[in-house]
Amino acid sequence: MEARRDRLLQSRYFLLSAFVIALDQWSKAWIETHIPAGGRIRLLSFFSLTRIYNRGAAFSLLNGPGAWRNDLFLTLALTVSVVIGVWIFRLPRRPRRLPVALGLILGGALGNAIDRLLHGHVIDFILLHYHHWYYPAFNVADSAITIGAVLFASSLFKR
Repeated sequence: MEARRDRLLQSRYFLLSAFVIALDQWSKAWIETHIPAGGRIRLLSFFSLTRIYNRGAAFSLLNGPGAWRNDLFLTLALTVSVVIGVWIFRLPRRPRRLPVALGLILGGALGNAIDRLLHGHVIDFILLHYHHWYYPAFNVADSAITIGAVLFASSLFKR
């Protein structure tokens, strides 16, 4: 009975992942219908929405033509997702920070993997800038992965 309750409690971390995926896919669909490719809508002096296709990894590393990149990143995302899913199930009831971190990373990885499966690239649209300096465009999935990584690191240092 207790094992069943533990599994039920741990399912909330998968619900967090599902929420990240849903928000990520909804936001990308909205961008696809409202902003032309390469277009930009400036919302604040330092924040714009854009529509950029990224065939590479974070910060557009290895961005360029070639299906092998998409296959590589898709395989990595799916492999990491399986490992994280098993890890979440095997975690003890406490601490909570680690499974939250893993849930965010899982949702982000799967959100970008869905893009790679459907489009052959990831849709990035959040653009931070200051004068002529631009931070590489990113999306909700990237944000979830980054927040999850920070929580993951902090959970390691807390122990």
